[in-house]
Amino acid sequence: MSDRIDRFKQEREALNEAVLARDDTNIKRFFALDSAVFREGALDVKTKELLGLVASLVLRCDDCIAYHVICAREIGVTDKEFDEVMAIGLVIGGSITIPHIRRATSTWEEA
Repeated sequence: MSDRIDRFKQEREALNEAVLARDDTNIKRFFALDSAVFREGALDVKTKELLGLVASLVLRCDDCIAYHVICAREIGVTDKEFDEVMAIGLVIGGSITIPHIRRATSTWEEA
């Protein structure tokens, strides 16, 4: 894992802690919901992570894309699975997703 990926993970964790320390019930509920929906359920964790990745790609959220790419790598998503998710995101999101696919691929290679 690269230094950039380590810094991203550390910064994300620190910023999440700062947000949650503000003690806003609604924000805490949203964060809890976000965590809960990615747990094992009717869909397995891998499928949910790939869904999160393609949705983030279509929405063009680079932080979200990086997060889901790192999680996907950590849970054993293969190169071929990653490439298929990028292709789905490109078809659904159109050519505007190409810069995000470039950055996602760079993150994938570093993670």
